[in-house]
Amino acid sequence: MFDPQRVFAVAKSFTAPHHLLITTMSTSSEHQTPLGFGKFTSEESLSICGDSIDSYDPVDRPGECRSGSGQSGPFPIGQAVAPSNGLRFSTSWPTSSQANLDEFAQAESKDQGKPAGVRPPQWTSPGRSTTSASSPRRAPPHQRLHAGWTTWAASNYTVRSPVGVAGLISPWNLPLYLLTWKIAPAVAAGNTVVAKPSEMTSVTAWMMCKLMQEAGVPPGVINIVFGTGPKAGDTLVGHPDVPLVSFTGSTATAQRITERSAPYCKRLSLELGGKNPALVFADADLEQCVATTVRSSFSNQGEICLCTSRVYVERSIYPQFLEKFVAAARKWKTGAPSDPGSNNGALISKEHLEKVRSFVALARSEGATVHCGEGVDRLELPAEHAGGYFLPATVLTGVADGSRVMQEEIFGPVVCVSPFDTEEEAVARGNDVRFGLAAVVWSRDVGRVHRVAGRIQAGLVWTNCWLIRDLNLPFGGMKSSGTGREGGRDSYHFFTEVKTICVKH
Repeated sequence: MFDPQRVFAVAKSFTAPHHLLITTMSTSSEHQTPLGFGKFTSEESLSICGDSIDSYDPVDRPGECRSGSGQSGPFPIGQAVAPSNGLRFSTSWPTSSQANLDEFAQAESKDQGKPAGVRPPQWTSPGRSTTSASSPRRAPPHQRLHAGWTTWAASNYTVRSPVGVAGLISPWNLPLYLLTWKIAPAVAAGNTVVAKPSEMTSVTAWMMCKLMQEAGVPPGVINIVFGTGPKAGDTLVGHPDVPLVSFTGSTATAQRITERSAPYCKRLSLELGGKNPALVFADADLEQCVATTVRSSFSNQGEICLCTSRVYVERSIYPQFLEKFVAAARKWKTGAPSDPGSNNGALISKEHLEKVRSFVALARSEGATVHCGEGVDRLELPAEHAGGYFLPATVLTGVADGSRVMQEEIFGPVVCVSPFDTEEEAVARGNDVRFGLAAVVWSRDVGRVHRVAGRIQAGLVWTNCWLIRDLNLPFGGMKSSGTGREGGRDSYHFFTEVKTICVKH
């Protein structure tokens, strides 16, 4: 039985105010996801819980568990190494991650349902964010900024120091990418980490633990815990020795995290859901727009927070756009992730599939038209995948702006298309949801592009493209899509405390 007080005391004791130090939990069995906290280093041996969380394949045999029974046992203490060893790790871990990219892709395909051969741009290397964020040039533990003289004959400067123990919670849709996106800058800034991947897709996190051990990562700083949100996650965010929490997931869970953190005034970075619009004006490059909007609507089964879910098209080109868009959506193949020809694989779970289908049924009951996909097009699947959680790319029209289908995040391969008449109307309708994560504007008019992008209530606006990311720039949402920003300098600022020092001469 784990003791949270001892766990966080251990992590806190290893906080590295001047050095970059890493640790990992031990691994006891292949693809095993223990319930509760992993094995941490301390002066006393800690053991994990004997229970386990089942890991299900959403493609082949949804009802059968792939993981074995839990194991527990003592974990020997490991000593923190010199800063030079920590910096050696900064390059060895990303390198080993890249070398094992195919193995990661296959495991994540089975764990999450996405096609193994279809990888988002950010999947090019799971160590990409690690490589950039862990550079000592990017994030020195202490940095003097804005040095200057005052009229009081005194020198003022600022320093940045690690916050302490960083609590990191990553989601199931892009498991490895979003886990490393958080760990890398947190550790580069000198913090220790207690990271909890989603219990639904934790296989690649477990594999990463093994790679960090093989790379010679010293124990004591990165601690990976495997467990459910109500147990492990709630304990993590509510612990008094964790002053900072970075979370990516649902708005409902973020509200719970905010409540649990409030008594301790924790620093929070919350990257939440989206109901992202695409505004297509009559002067847009239609061929490029259709091809990109199909990709932005249905990639990763629509299970990306940045996916387009509402498309507003200027009325003069609406019929032409809709015809081309529906035809392209029908060509977006949903099938076995192992099939190189598949664009989409399976949704994450039976419950999520039923939720997505319920939104399509609601739209139909309200008078909407389903042009393709759910209930219209028959999926051709191999017999062994017949029980998988598949849903084809679905296009809806005639959905009222006030409908739940237009207002709530579906997080699946379903998109609504509507016409508009004026720029003012397009912006107003694009902003008429409680979310504000991302948006896309399609127009050849440079003035309009800048004007509309400036008025859209979203943390990230693409124009004439989608998912082109500079990881050094701020990332985060407005309104119910979250608080705070991460990426590059913003991550460094989030994971450090700034102090002003005045020296009288």
